[in-house]
Amino acid sequence: MTDPSRGTPQNVSRNRFEFDEDGETAYLEFDVDGHGWMTLWHTEVPPPLRGRGIAGTLAQTAFEYARENNLKVDVICPLAQAYVEKHPEFEGLIGK
Repeated sequence: MTDPSRGTPQNVSRNRFEFDEDGETAYLEFDVDGHGWMTLWHTEVPPPLRGRGIAGTLAQTAFEYARENNLKVDVICPLAQAYVEKHPEFEGLIGK
């Protein structure tokens, strides 16, 4: 199990970045198309995991993944949008 203080989700599966702890799973759903775009759809953090920065860690992981894979990002998820507004280093990834 990954130490939550390190901020690394444990799994990338089913087009989701996931963080598992104590039988609970937080996730950020995304899609990548064949044209260089990644869409961030939805983030869900179960109540027992809230308030620990896990949602922000998931958003950060998604933006870093996009950067590493030269993808433009379409942000539908309000949480991911709020994250990028607080972290301008990722603004260049947002597609126009």
